[in-house]
Amino acid sequence: METKWVSAFSPGKTLGLRALLLLLWLLLCSNPCQCVVVDLDPGDKASLLAFKTLVDHPNQSLSSWVGSNCTSWTGLTCENRTGRVVSVILTNMNLSGQLHPNLCALSFLEYLNLSHNNFSCPIPSCFGNLTSLKALDLSHNRFLGVVPDALMRLGNLKELVLSGNQDLGGLFPGWLGNFSTNLEKIDLSFNSFSGEIPESLLYLKSLNHLDLGNNYLSGYLHDFHQSLVFLNLGSNQFSGTLPCLSASAQSLNILNIANNSIVGGIPTCIASLRALTHLNLSFNHLNYEISPRLVFSEKLLVLDFSNNDLSGPLPRKIAETTEKSGLVLLDLSHNHFSSEVPLRITELKSLQALFLSHNLLTGEIPSRIGNLTYLQVIDLSHNFLSGSIPLNIVGCFQLLALILNNNNLSGEIHPELDALDSLKILDVSNNMISGEIPQTLAGCKSLEFVDFSSNNLSGILNDAITKWSNIRFLSLAQNKFNGNLPNWLFTFEAIQTIDFSGNKFSGFIADGNFNISLNFNTGDIGRMPKEPFFIIPNVNIKVSVVVSDSNESSFNYHLYSTVGIDLSNNLLHGEIPEGLFGLQGLEYLNLSHNFLDGQVPGLEKMRSLKALDLSHNSLSGQVPGNISSLQDLTLLNLSYNCFSGFVPKKQGYWRFQGAFAGNPDLCVENSSGRCDSASLPAAPGKTFQDAMVEGPISVWVFCLSFFVSFYFGVVALFCSARTRNYILHTKV
Repeated sequence: METKWVSAFSPGKTLGLRALLLLLWLLLCSNPCQCVVVDLDPGDKASLLAFKTLVDHPNQSLSSWVGSNCTSWTGLTCENRTGRVVSVILTNMNLSGQLHPNLCALSFLEYLNLSHNNFSCPIPSCFGNLTSLKALDLSHNRFLGVVPDALMRLGNLKELVLSGNQDLGGLFPGWLGNFSTNLEKIDLSFNSFSGEIPESLLYLKSLNHLDLGNNYLSGYLHDFHQSLVFLNLGSNQFSGTLPCLSASAQSLNILNIANNSIVGGIPTCIASLRALTHLNLSFNHLNYEISPRLVFSEKLLVLDFSNNDLSGPLPRKIAETTEKSGLVLLDLSHNHFSSEVPLRITELKSLQALFLSHNLLTGEIPSRIGNLTYLQVIDLSHNFLSGSIPLNIVGCFQLLALILNNNNLSGEIHPELDALDSLKILDVSNNMISGEIPQTLAGCKSLEFVDFSSNNLSGILNDAITKWSNIRFLSLAQNKFNGNLPNWLFTFEAIQTIDFSGNKFSGFIADGNFNISLNFNTGDIGRMPKEPFFIIPNVNIKVSVVVSDSNESSFNYHLYSTVGIDLSNNLLHGEIPEGLFGLQGLEYLNLSHNFLDGQVPGLEKMRSLKALDLSHNSLSGQVPGNISSLQDLTLLNLSYNCFSGFVPKKQGYWRFQGAFAGNPDLCVENSSGRCDSASLPAAPGKTFQDAMVEGPISVWVFCLSFFVSFYFGVVALFCSARTRNYILHTKV
């Protein structure tokens, strides 16, 4: 509703008076539309008040529904002359309850929007009486049941939006394609519809927006014969091959057929969709090579072919590009591409995210990758790439994630990488990188996830790492680092996982301030384990990039990792600090295969503990006290130490068979109340190679003692005259 202001200018005081009156009007009525009184039709008013009686509105969103002035009623629009309600917009008001059938008496209603609330009831069949309705939006509620057939009487409907109602489903309505020749938008995504798409929907000429994603729809995927702008069929069970969608060649912007069962190759006719900006064909069974003739227009922003069975070489040119437009996200990961990374990828100047992981790529990382100055994410992990990390990569100065793990990369870490001062994720694990960690990496102060594990890195750690104040995950495992374990190890506030296992760190575990880390010290006392826990905590990091229509991408990642500390397989000695056993949030602690001694503090404070491994040390004294309160604990290994004393059954250790093996002076109470010895063979099941690795000093001592004994034995024999004469004269 609009109000037009008309003013006539006249000289003198009249002009000032009119201006004063106009100013007063504006002050009294900040919204001019509210100053226009439109009397609400009595019948419509009664229907709306009846609707209100079944609706719970905790935010008092409908408290303004009093009186007869339509403009003062929240969410309503009325026709000026008759006062009949033509629009009800009550979106995102935390409304719940049922829909009163009197709502269907609003016969002049054209727009009904109840989206983003909590209504939990079937869609009323009487909605079919709202024959003037042009748009119906019931999305993101908890409506249930099926879509009533009575809605086919809504011949004027242009938009039908029912998405985000998980319990709304049944067979896909067969009448949906032929009940309204005005229908432009259908959104039934994130529901529970099954069955096939009716043929009539494929020919509905007025339709330009169709979203059926995240349902249980199936059947062969047919071509559509209208000019669509938006088509989302993702996360269903469609089969068959990709259609060309030639009727939408000049109109289609968004095409999502991800997460279905589409087979065959990618037809080159898909590149004829010249208006396409987003194309997602991921998580299907597409195979064969990508034709070199498949080149998309410069309008394409997002191209996702990930998680298929595509093979052959990576396409040298996948899309046109200009200085101001071109691909923003390219994802060809989780396929079977087997070639080098084509140099022309570095010509995609607009690229912000590049995912090529989990393929069979060989060769080196293109030296000109630094030309992609807008890149935020590079993921080339799980390939067979060789060579070193190119120094030119520092040209990607906006980089947030550099993920290169599980390749055959070698060389050293360039000190110049400190130029990537926005970097949050750095993963070069499982390669052959050597040398030391450059001190200049202290400049990467934004780092949150660092994984250098399983390389050939060496040297003594410097305190440059302490500059990574936001670090959440830090792994240097399975390298050749040496020197004393740094005393700053537990000074990171946001740390969630520390893994320094499999190195040559020596010295003591510093008895510092273990209360700094929030994750180590914050535990949900009442939680129960939701999934099986393994001795080696799995680390999973999921990076997501969302690209908007304005060519801007938003970066996010989720770290799925155990809250844990792993210092196993080093050369640590001394006692375990008592503060380490007071971390309430710690889920995993592995100090095995060191030379730690002394007694073990109590475990009762470690309420989140799921796995504890202190095996193969020289720990002594009594085992820790009662652990029956540690309900999440699923793995315990205290074997091959020097524990002694009696362990009563009531302490809860009976749950962990074999946890005390190799402690000959320890007595563990069995089910019959008797004492079972915890002694087992010193190293059951170990091969000679294992013994050589774990105990080279012992083997050396054995060999030395053997030769010394043999030498002195021979000398002793020759000191006897009778023996000497016998040996020398037995045979001449």
